Amino acid sequence: MSDIHLDSAVLASLQDVMEDEYPVLLDTFLADSEERLRLLRHANTTGDAQGLRLAAHSFKGSCSNMGALMLANLCKHLEEVGRRELMDEAPELIEQVEREFAIVRILLKSDRQRYRL
Repeated sequence: MSDIHLDSAVLASLQDVMEDEYPVLLDTFLADSEERLRLLRHANTTGDAQGLRLAAHSFKGSCSNMGALMLANLCKHLEEVGRRELMDEAPELIEQVEREFAIVRILLKSDRQRYRL
């Protein structure tokens, strides 16, 4: 697993704590992330800077908890864009978030495959 995209120490710690529920945690994170991306896109489309900030903040926290640090950092930038109402910068950042999430999703799904019985 690439530590650039996912912190393997964080994932190992989550595996220790969650044990058999670890795959459920991965599935939940992936499903929640899809919804957060939808909220980011919607906020961008409607020009809702506050909505963008809140969605990015929420996504940032869950990414941090899962060890997706590059993705969390992108969300932090997007949160700041929303806070400062710099909506013209949002589309490019959302695209970067989507690309990074695509990588994280592949890595987590690969990780999850190791837990099938």
